[in-house]
Amino acid sequence: MTSHGALPRTARAASSRGRLSGRLVLVNLSIPAAPVALFLTGLLVTGGETNLQVLITLGSLLLACLVVCGISLARWLTTRYRLTAERFELRSGLFLRSRRTIPINRIRAVDLTANPVHRIFGLTTLRIDADGQGAPAGRGLRLDGLTKADAAELRSLIIERRDTGHARNAVDGDGLVSELDRSWIRYAPLTVWGVGSVLAGAGSVYRTLHEMKIDPLELGIVKDLVNRFGSVPLWYGALLATLAIAALGVACSTAAFIESWSGYELRRTEGGVLRIRRGLLATRSVSIEEDRLRGVELVEPIPLRWTKGAKLNAVAGGLGDREENRRRRALTPPIPRDEALRVAAEVLPAAASPEEGNLLTRDGLAPHPRAALRRRINRALMAAIATAAVPIGLGLWLDPMLVTIGWIIGPALAVALTALAYDAYRTLGHGVRGRYLAIACGAFAHRTVVLRREGIIGWNITRSPFQRRAGLLTLGATVSAGDGVYAGDGVYTVSAGDGVYKVRDVSVARGLALAEAAVPGMLAPFVERDPAAGR
Repeated sequence: MTSHGALPRTARAASSRGRLSGRLVLVNLSIPAAPVALFLTGLLVTGGETNLQVLITLGSLLLACLVVCGISLARWLTTRYRLTAERFELRSGLFLRSRRTIPINRIRAVDLTANPVHRIFGLTTLRIDADGQGAPAGRGLRLDGLTKADAAELRSLIIERRDTGHARNAVDGDGLVSELDRSWIRYAPLTVWGVGSVLAGAGSVYRTLHEMKIDPLELGIVKDLVNRFGSVPLWYGALLATLAIAALGVACSTAAFIESWSGYELRRTEGGVLRIRRGLLATRSVSIEEDRLRGVELVEPIPLRWTKGAKLNAVAGGLGDREENRRRRALTPPIPRDEALRVAAEVLPAAASPEEGNLLTRDGLAPHPRAALRRRINRALMAAIATAAVPIGLGLWLDPMLVTIGWIIGPALAVALTALAYDAYRTLGHGVRGRYLAIACGAFAHRTVVLRREGIIGWNITRSPFQRRAGLLTLGATVSAGDGVYAGDGVYTVSAGDGVYKVRDVSVARGLALAEAAVPGMLAPFVERDPAAGR
């Protein structure tokens, strides 16, 4: 492939051997440009002044970049790959040589990505995920530095050889499921991470300047701002700072939306594969086999929920480890909720019964007992009391004004958190809808997940002492997909690589009945019947 420049394409495909593109050398040589650009920026900010600490810091950074450049060049010199009818082989390493082999029939997905520097030189990264990989290998096998044409050809050849002699799922058509609508950009500012990114960026800049022995308060632009606004009242300055941070947060969120979702399209391709393509500077292409699609998840965070927006994620195998799954599971950007429901209906297999018509709506789901509401209200009040106790305790020791602040914060926080607890309780729901198990939960972010019942491989039942006292349990449906566990209202943790989607705070009888209705007979050997109760 890339190593056979003059050979015709048919000959290259027949040989099924290759190496990384020679353009990768240019990419590696551009790595030291970063510290040089940082040095020039520092000179511009400080008005041409510098010191020994600055030179030492930048010199260390330049040395680190040169080391990375050397490692990358060695990788380009030593990396070779080979594709046969039975396996894909990758050899690399100069001093520590490595040879990795993946059987063709174990390959789960072949995806393409390209960062901005690679796009300048016409390169892309090909990633291969396979079954049976442990946690260290969960990130998959990567070929970083193929030309676009060779990467596309290699992916097609891998998929063709993997599918040889195997029947693939028939699909109704080969076409577009969803594509970017420019009006969706109105949802971009409604993400909470924008303000956080501004504060994190400011902290990183301050730390970098501090390491370079540069006092940010002595910079010309900072002095000018102090001279202009130093005499305004404190409340007015705080208001201006809050508005400025919020505006920067909105700008960052919008810019991130544009970069991540420009050119977005979700398409069903031959062989029953869903392919998501997106990205402005860094392009991404993620493939999800419908055979491995275990369900979908509708996410409605508070800012997005206010404008009837939502996001749609896939619950599927073959997306890598936990972190990779979080980055690759998105089926849509933030979009109107009705559009998300339409895409979910297109993505999931065709409905076989009337009750499957509105899988992701919470209407008709079984409510949870009132004991679940009491548990949430108790937690809300305890959090409010603990928060108010801090300024009250400090006020008894330092300043009585803090005691007053604590008495104000406590009741206000109790009212707000109680309202949030009630909303979290109203969101709880579960039910069996035809071939699917539906679960709803969440407070800050409402989450509704539907799982294919045949994809459930086990049940996980837990009961805390407080749950036992209230006659409740938590029922977890384990599927060989997803990035983790519902550890709370919309919070995830990891469970041995499988996704455990939990129905929290359900009564014992209803929880066991739900497990039996979803997957008949799976839980029966572990359930003891009570003769006195006749069940």
